[in-house]
Amino acid sequence: MNDVRTRLEDLEYELLSPYAAKSREAVRDVDEEPSDIRTAYQRDRDRILHSKAFRRLKHKTQVFLAPEGDHYRTRLSHTLEVAQIARTIARALRMNEDLTEAIALGHDIGHTAFGHAGEDILNEVCKEGFSHYEQGLRVVEHLEKDGAGLNLTKQVRDGMLNHRMIRMPATVEGRIVRISDKIAYINHDIDDAIRAGILSEDMLPHEYTKVLGNNVHDRLNTMIHDVIEASADSTEIVLSEPRMTALLGLREFMFSYLYKGSIAKQEDEKAKNVLKMLYEHYLDNIELLPEEYLDQVWLHGESWDRVACDYVSGMTDDYAIHRFKELFVPAAWKY
Repeated sequence: MNDVRTRLEDLEYELLSPYAAKSREAVRDVDEEPSDIRTAYQRDRDRILHSKAFRRLKHKTQVFLAPEGDHYRTRLSHTLEVAQIARTIARALRMNEDLTEAIALGHDIGHTAFGHAGEDILNEVCKEGFSHYEQGLRVVEHLEKDGAGLNLTKQVRDGMLNHRMIRMPATVEGRIVRISDKIAYINHDIDDAIRAGILSEDMLPHEYTKVLGNNVHDRLNTMIHDVIEASADSTEIVLSEPRMTALLGLREFMFSYLYKGSIAKQEDEKAKNVLKMLYEHYLDNIELLPEEYLDQVWLHGESWDRVACDYVSGMTDDYAIHRFKELFVPAAWKY
């Protein structure tokens, strides 16, 4: 059969922007035989999608810890919404949609159970520190496939590491994911807060909603269109100044009203205690870790502290609570 991959790579040079990352120029740490039907970035997307860490995202908290109801976002649904927004922008700007999607699907793969509360406590107790974006690289480089890693391209890993606003990805596609992440979480967190009865639309600051829109659909539509218009024929992916100011204003409002001290966060201290006690337990009983984690110490020279943190950070909300109960909550005695 004809080499489908080669034809797809050729089409990228014909159809994509000069600023787009081209699959033929992708770089891996370990060379491997190319696929005959998939480009390098399509292959990376599929490796992330089929990874165990990606599947676990469906049982990890986004903002609302253990909500009653099936319609609140999880870390997985957030990831899929980021991917959808990022792909829309990438397609409109003629950037590499496959690279964009791979970065988006992997950008939160290093997150802990219990949302940012879990990240905060592991960063506090782990001597080497913890951040979900750096942990994401550990997952795909060292922990997946029983320690072999996924051998993702440099471009995908760069986008995963640098998706926060304080960092700048090397590729335009990474910059698209970076801004899509912010657009997604502000809008879906507002949507979930309204569903929970914590917020109502008329409680949002009018000075920002008059710029962005008066419902979630309109705000998403406004911001996505604005990014496309403001970033055309450029390597910079930005919102126009009025829309960025409004987005940052909404973000500040959400931090003060939802992310800190609201009813949605009232279980955070309990959640932190669960992960703290699990981390300390496995650090004191390192022989209880699965073999692939122990190999990180014996074969790769990692510290016990890092490996215990790896294991606990990979747990889902439900599994962390289950292990906590097994280890620290007395079971009923039966004769």
